[in-house]
This record gives sequence, structure tokens and C-alpha cells, in this order.
Amino acid sequence: MGDADPDKTLTPAGVAPQSKPISRERMVLLFAVMLTTAAGNTAMQSVMPSIGTALKVDDVWISLAYSWSALLWVFCAPIWADRSDRRGRKAMMALGLVGFIASFSLCGLMLWFGLSGYLTAFWALLLFAAARSLYGGFGSAAPPAVQAYVASRTPRSERTQALSLIASSFGLGTVIGPALAPLMVLPGVGLTGPFVIFALIGVLTLVALRWRLPNDEPQFPARGKAYDPSYSGSPTADLSGTQSEDDDDGEEQVEPHKLRWFEPRLRPWVIVNLLGGHAQAMMLGIAGFLVLDRLGLRDNPTEGTGPVGLVLMAGAIATLLAQWGLIPRFNLGPRAATLSGILISAIGVAVLGIADDLHLIALSFAIASLGFGLFRPGATSGTSLAVTRSEQGQASGITASVAGASYIYAPALGVWLYGHSDWLGFGLIVAICLIVFAYGWVSLQADSDLTRDRR
Repeated sequence: MGDADPDKTLTPAGVAPQSKPISRERMVLLFAVMLTTAAGNTAMQSVMPSIGTALKVDDVWISLAYSWSALLWVFCAPIWADRSDRRGRKAMMALGLVGFIASFSLCGLMLWFGLSGYLTAFWALLLFAAARSLYGGFGSAAPPAVQAYVASRTPRSERTQALSLIASSFGLGTVIGPALAPLMVLPGVGLTGPFVIFALIGVLTLVALRWRLPNDEPQFPARGKAYDPSYSGSPTADLSGTQSEDDDDGEEQVEPHKLRWFEPRLRPWVIVNLLGGHAQAMMLGIAGFLVLDRLGLRDNPTEGTGPVGLVLMAGAIATLLAQWGLIPRFNLGPRAATLSGILISAIGVAVLGIADDLHLIALSFAIASLGFGLFRPGATSGTSLAVTRSEQGQASGITASVAGASYIYAPALGVWLYGHSDWLGFGLIVAICLIVFAYGWVSLQADSDLTRDRR
């Protein structure tokens, strides 16, 4: 557990270690970290509309309960990403899992108190939001660490597929979570069962991570540079302050500095990621309530967990089809995946707006999810490829921060608009998707330039 990372080798001259392909066992561990949090969060999304209905809380307040956590995620993710450059990826993954476990345990407890009558609905929801903030504050350490671990060890020409594989762990998690959530509604814990069980699964994942993934703390302090992120598997400056020949796959070197959201290299990818993320967050915020409304299940919230789970599971399977099937089969680059994905999403959301039975709701949600399943890895890999290998830690922090920003108010805004008019909510989502497509068409760099290994 405490051994140095064998994926790294040290040259006789003391040059920083060169990366090797990530082993299958390591990839499984990284996959498990993302899978656990994704399955837990989508299981929670499956039951929260029913919990809100049981507590007699307006839909918009359920959506707003996530806002503080999302805001914390925006600010904390880049901090943890920067810290992972100095402390190692494994430590930040472990911290993220601890945040997930603590958050889910306390969230489940607070909601159970509310459903059991020990707390009023107001206090149950307020304490749920406070407990959820642990995930935004500390759970945000894991995704950028996983992304940076993979990106720093993957050639440019293979990075879209590698990051797509990691992104697909979220897709698989969103299949497992909704599928298992109705089965986790157990006597004694009721609708809060998924919180309890996924907190226990998080503990098992944490133990496996600590036991099987080698430590990757930087072994040698950098000298001769004001900023030199020493992280697992990425070539860094040698002890004299000079770069090795093979650093960054021969990428053009830039003066190390702190990356900003809207600096020229990142600006187009950040904008499409931010706008497209808002569209996806609004759709996900509306989906559960739409199922309850159009299937007439508002009076039977416990029975609503099954249909909501089926719809979310259909979307998750479509996401996996995009990330495991379409992207590798057609070798889609960042630009192609981003633009085709957001256009497909617009079509799916438009159909979802008129769907009135479970079959059409699930089908249209799956089409939209297929599109976002292409869009997300495309935009993520585009952000990664826009910067050098030595900047991957910062880039992953920005990606995670932008993703969190999408959930600060977008789900609540979508639900609020949907509550006033179906077409207000769905119309805005479709409009955002089309804006992203138009902007991306003229602004995103060509795939041939982004994915070329520069040697």
C-alpha cells in the first residue's frame, strides 16, 4: 500500500520519471472510484423527488438543496487539483471518497429524521443541504485527481478514448444507481436506504483504493523553477531545472503559470462545457418530477421510485453506448464528439418535452443522454488537449469546477420554469444546446490539430 508507484522509472541522470501505460488493475481502481460516486448520486436523484413529495416540499426547494454543494464544488475542485500536483493523486482520491461517505451518511440520517417526524420538513431539508455540502467541499477532490492521473499518462492521440473510458464509469454508475435504488428502499430506513447502502459501498471502495493503488507522492523536490507540478507519471523538470527530451510528448512548452477559466487556450472549451453543462443539469433536474407528473404518481411517491429509476437507467445505458461504443468505434475527436453530441441532445430534449407515457419519456431521455454522453467526454478531452501535459492537474481542476458550476442554479431554474410551463423549461434547454452547437462550430479547434502527437 505504501510502495512507490511502479509505473514510474528514474533515469540514472536523475531525470524525472517517464510515464508508462496505466495497468489494467489501476484502471479498475480509478473506474471504481468514479463508479461508486456516480451510482450513489444517481440513486439519490431517483429517490429525492419521492422524498420531497413525502415531505410535502415544493419541487424547486428540492433542487435548490443541491446548490450550496455545487457552489462549494466550483471553488474547491481547483484547490484539490492543485494540491494533487503536490501531494499525489491517490491522497486526493481518498479524500474525495471520505467526503462522499460522510455526506451520504449524514444526508440519509437527516432525511430519515424528517420522514419519521423527528424533524420538520424545513429543518430536514436544511440539514440535508448542509450535509450535502461535504460532498461539494471534499468529494470534489476525487474527479480531478482521477482525470489528471489518466491524462498525464496518456498520449494525445489516445486521450479522448482514455478519458471517455473514465467518463463511462459515470455512465455505468448511472445505470446501476437507478436500477438498485428501488431495491434499497428497505424496512426501517425506507426511502433513505440508498444513502445508507452507498455509504457502505464507499467505505469498501476507499479500503480497496488505499490498499491496492501505490502511493504517488512526489519523491523529489523541484529546483530551478517557480512552479513545477510533480505528479504521478508525468515528466517534470530534472533536478537541475532542465526539461528531459521526452517531456510532454514533445509538446510546445509554455511558461508555467496558473491557468484561468477563460484564458485563450481554454476559453472555447470552457464556454461550451459551461453552457452544455447547464442544459444537462436542467434536464436532469426536471426528469424525476416530469415522470411523477405525467404518470400521475404524485399521490404515491414511494411507487414513483421505480419509473423514475427506469427512465434514468435508460438514459445511463444510452450514455454508455456513446462512450463505450460510438466514440471508440468511430474514433471521434473532441470537436466531433462535442458538436454531434449537443445536437443529438437538443433533439432528445425536444421530444421529451411532449412525451406523455413511460415508453416515450424513457426513449427521449435516452436520446438526450446519448448526446450528452458524446458531449461530455468531447469537451473534457478538448480541455485536456488544449494545454500541455505538465498543466493537466490544473486543467482537470477547471473541468471539475465548470461541471460544478452547472449545478448551482440550473436544476432549480429548470424545475421552476417547468412548474410554470413545460415549454419554458424544455424550450430553454433546446435553445442552449443550439447556441452551444453554433458557437462550437466556429470556435473549437479542429480534431486533427488537437489529437496529433507532437514529436
